[in-house]
Amino acid sequence: MILENYYYYFTSAIPPKICDEIVQFGKSLQEDFATTGQISAKEAEGKKEEIKVHRNSNVSWISEPWVYNELHPLIHEANANAGWNFEWDYSEPAQFTRYKLNQYYHWHEDQDVKPFDNQNEAYQGKIRKLSCTLQLSHPDEYEGGDLEFETPNGIFKVDEIRQRGSICVFPSFVKHRVTPVTKGIRHSLVIWNLGYPYK
Repeated sequence: MILENYYYYFTSAIPPKICDEIVQFGKSLQEDFATTGQISAKEAEGKKEEIKVHRNSNVSWISEPWVYNELHPLIHEANANAGWNFEWDYSEPAQFTRYKLNQYYHWHEDQDVKPFDNQNEAYQGKIRKLSCTLQLSHPDEYEGGDLEFETPNGIFKVDEIRQRGSICVFPSFVKHRVTPVTKGIRHSLVIWNLGYPYK
């Protein structure tokens, strides 16, 4: 699909106080080894080294309404301003991610080949349409860890979201990566927003 905009960002859109609260809450939760696809943390236990070839990070899951209340208006605004106008009506639990030294996530797409088919009725028959990442770390707290997109026009690094509280929204089928962190720790929050397949 050819798009006019492959991502849309807001610089320093979320106040520091809210960022602090998200980080504090995220750190209080159980930390899991990040998996790929729809593999559960339990299923991934024996496959960690295999998964690390593609992805190496640690995650916790946040489903607090106040987090969605902060981000949903900006996701809607980006959807309209970028000209995508995708129909979506549900957000998965937010992924609080820690990229420590030498951790990364190589090129991937968030959207799966087929719609969700599981017991959660809110997911059933839907696909990921819009992905959103919120920058929670100060730019001087880490090096590397860049968000990059691969588009028909080339590879783009989104330097505009290195400022804390910045948000990047993009169609979930756009290929992207997080380059290895070479110093410090990068904290981010990712939300995937679902809707029925494109008509």
